Amino acid sequence: MSTLAVRKKLSDEVRLKLEEMIRDEIYPLDSTLPSERDLMELFGVGRPSIREALYALERMGLVKISTGERAKVTRPTPDHFLTSLAGAARMLLGRPEGVANFEQARLFLEEGCARHLAAYATAEQIAAIDAALARNEAAIGKARAFAATDVAFHRTLTQMVSNPIFVAVHDAFVDWLIGQRPLPTKPEISNRESFDEHVAIVEAIRARDPEHAGRVMREHLESAARKYRQTNP
Repeated sequence: MSTLAVRKKLSDEVRLKLEEMIRDEIYPLDSTLPSERDLMELFGVGRPSIREALYALERMGLVKISTGERAKVTRPTPDHFLTSLAGAARMLLGRPEGVANFEQARLFLEEGCARHLAAYATAEQIAAIDAALARNEAAIGKARAFAATDVAFHRTLTQMVSNPIFVAVHDAFVDWLIGQRPLPTKPEISNRESFDEHVAIVEAIRARDPEHAGRVMREHLESAARKYRQTNP
């Protein structure tokens, strides 16, 4: 076995042990881990293995590493999980059915959010959605601004469900899927159609009709996907 492979195996073992110690609160949230030298003595490995283990824990969101300071225990967020999946996501997007699979996943998420909001949204949440819709309308004649407010509108809907995992997944879809799409060649027509579909979604939410809200969201996302496929056969 190569030296690199041995070191990798040792760093994996250290990472797993430290992860378990953090989970069992031997090192609780906001505490600092022992110094690299102390960790070397604790686990009987060299500095490279310790550093690789700490970097892996940082990518997982379990510790924060600052130059000249000991690693500090932190709480992972949904973003850490999704960031770790970014490479795999892009590989999946590269497959023939990749984009369609991601579009379906996005559809399931946002259709569910629309249904939930139609049933449970508060007056304050509906006001926030209305504000996002108004910003979207104001940008109809500007391709880039409309694209940004379009994403923001959908993010607001997802955010109003009050589940940080959904928001993180939405942001990942923007990065992995929506961000790949070109701007429309006739933005005034395309943007007006998209905005009118946004209005229908909001009206269904305001009418407290989950079935209709889910259906118009589905139709809106399917329409957007069709337009993309027509310009990128």
